[in-house]
Amino acid sequence: MNAGPGQVLPAETCVLARALERHAQTRPHDTYAVFEDGPRWSFADTLDKVRSAAAGLQDLGVRQGDRVLIMLPNGAMALRAMFAANWLGAVMVPVNTAYRGALLAHVVAGSRAEVAVVDAALLSRVLGGETAALKRIVVAGTDTPPPGPDGVELVGQDVLLRPGRRPSPLERPIEPWDTQSIIFTSGTTGRSKGVLSSYMHSYTAMNPDTWTCTRADDRHLLHMPVFHIGGAFIASMALCVGASVAVVERFRTDGFWPAVRRLEVTSAFLLGAMATFLLKAPPRPDDREHPLRHVMIVPLGAAGPAFRARFGVDVYTLFNMTEISTPLMSEPNPAKPGTCGRPRQGVELRLVDADDLPVPDGTPGELVIRTDAPWTMTHGYDGRPDATAAAWRNGWFHTGDLFLRDADGDWFFVDRLKDAIRRRGENISSWEVEVEILSHPDVREAAVVAVPSEHSEDEVLAVLSPVAGRTVDPAAIIRHLEPRLAGFMIPRYVRVLDDLPKTPTAKVEKHVLRTQGLDGSVWDREAHPPTRGSRS
Repeated sequence: MNAGPGQVLPAETCVLARALERHAQTRPHDTYAVFEDGPRWSFADTLDKVRSAAAGLQDLGVRQGDRVLIMLPNGAMALRAMFAANWLGAVMVPVNTAYRGALLAHVVAGSRAEVAVVDAALLSRVLGGETAALKRIVVAGTDTPPPGPDGVELVGQDVLLRPGRRPSPLERPIEPWDTQSIIFTSGTTGRSKGVLSSYMHSYTAMNPDTWTCTRADDRHLLHMPVFHIGGAFIASMALCVGASVAVVERFRTDGFWPAVRRLEVTSAFLLGAMATFLLKAPPRPDDREHPLRHVMIVPLGAAGPAFRARFGVDVYTLFNMTEISTPLMSEPNPAKPGTCGRPRQGVELRLVDADDLPVPDGTPGELVIRTDAPWTMTHGYDGRPDATAAAWRNGWFHTGDLFLRDADGDWFFVDRLKDAIRRRGENISSWEVEVEILSHPDVREAAVVAVPSEHSEDEVLAVLSPVAGRTVDPAAIIRHLEPRLAGFMIPRYVRVLDDLPKTPTAKVEKHVLRTQGLDGSVWDREAHPPTRGSRS
């Protein structure tokens, strides 16, 4: 359940260790986790594995309130390590497995962790940079790691795998407002910031009272990485409510439906790009033969009706980010394209201008949020009081996202503030242009960014990748857009790439595309006069 106004949930409900003990006592043989390589954990199994790993971390010096750096792909070891840290009242700091070099060193130093659990395949990245406060690294994937560099001891994974062990009692009970995790933002526009999340925040973000389409008996597909809230928060929430997770290493278009069927998945969170990839795969006669009840597609775009019609599942959408707790949720199969839904109980939302003054319905403004109950959103950016104060100015959390609300009370995402484009005196939502480009059957991915104009303001660059086996004709894309968009919104430039640069959470790195600008092979609409009857 969610907390009422001003209320904090009991620790038995939202603190992971307490909830795990409760489920292991009352329903020990029920399944908590299934994995793509075959293993299945009951709640009793999970309790033993987590307690044993916690004892191992304790042997390495981890104490209540310490940070444990975790750099692992999705899998059994990732759940074991994350939950073991939380069992001790320590803070899990899951790290993006794509990080390397200065960015990885920034996160390692910022975590201030002395103990880490790192996949053997990623170890050289960690040791190749500044190891900061790290003293011991458990190397997942081997029992006999090589000697570590001066000041860093490398420990085999066996320390976390010995069954039947129990850690020493904690100095004090773990409370709902204690920090459960520090999850670093994707860093698509600058240095990643560590988002502090309490147990109350993690649970409120995704429990069945917030994600109203889910139930306590759902099996959630865990294909988002565990360094993302779509991985870490879902895994923790499912354990707390007594649901289950189906763990796969990552999203794969050709592996999605086989995993859903084999692992008996009932609930799946899909980024909008993932839904597009699934829809553009060739139809199959068994498209509706699966146990999936519903999907949450974020952002929804225009994919909802087609996804429901083809695969026979209910479609929902929502708005969330690492710092908040799903303030917007839709009804099933929303009729309005692009909606994010309406505010859930317990949150207050406003749309404001640059001076934090409210804007009227139908006018884009920055979404700012606050909640009735404490600890249901981030309590700051770790070690960044300046960024915390800027985000929370005037008592509201500022999302950095432009929204508008229509006269019916439905909320619509317009764009990231940083991604908005201004051309010929008109404001352009890059997202709206991308939705229309993606409606072309040959386009698999699309990103729209601003590039400098030789006249003033911005020009529009669309960067596209084709559906497998097809080619993209820029002129055909323009003809496709002409009846669908206002003339000022139609891109001047088109670049075609095999794949768009993305973070491991499948977010397009628009800052990379903006930096590349007009370098390389770019098709210019002004160098190709429109055909008779088309609009400029």
